[in-house]
Amino acid sequence: MSEATDVSARPTISVIIPALNEAANIADAVREATAALGARFSDYEILLFNDGSSDRTGEIMDDLARADPHLRVFHHDRPRNLGGVYKHGIEEARFEYVIMVPGDNENPGSALQAPFDALGQADMVLPYSTNLHARPWIRRVGSVGYTALVNALFGGGVRYYNGTVIHRLENLRAITVRTSSFAYQTEILVKLLRRGASFVEVGIQIEPRQGARSHALRVKNLVAVLEALTDLWVDVHLRDRSPRQPRYT
Repeated sequence: MSEATDVSARPTISVIIPALNEAANIADAVREATAALGARFSDYEILLFNDGSSDRTGEIMDDLARADPHLRVFHHDRPRNLGGVYKHGIEEARFEYVIMVPGDNENPGSALQAPFDALGQADMVLPYSTNLHARPWIRRVGSVGYTALVNALFGGGVRYYNGTVIHRLENLRAITVRTSSFAYQTEILVKLLRRGASFVEVGIQIEPRQGARSHALRVKNLVAVLEALTDLWVDVHLRDRSPRQPRYT
């Protein structure tokens, strides 16, 4: 097989990177994501979303994009939250696969390599942290409790619902994502699993920033997540009467 044929056979991917006041970290996040992409893909794009930042995050993004044609920047006047950014990213994405990685650089390039290598094994690649001890105890407890709750409500049986999941773009565009809260990935996974999408789980190690506080634990965000789960339960168990489809490979 020629080198040109080999390259054309590789997948393509759109990487969404959201950032709210991450001037100190966004350049590193882009650099880590770009390094992890390596030669695995025949083409890629990095979609940078300045989600209403009040610092220099947007300016830094623009500077990065001027130096790299693979980068595109989108500015939000006010924060749309992770779910809102992800939905915007689905609209803008142009390639076969989609992944969103945080602009705070919590997922270094080394944490993206294993998920990238698992592409093609299933419809969805689901990363989960193998070093949860690196996060504060309250986030560990919240994460374990949240996963148990979602599995009990919807029977998904996966290890983690809020990771840097890799999806096929066509699958994302086949469903309606209602929430803009932190539960956006949960809604997507539940709906795609019910459609019969297969998945593979991949362990990764994260690198939380020292002293950083999670916005997910703010009261308004917790309320938004509970509202999203309630709406999803109604969607799945009351509005959608169709039987759950078996997973396929």
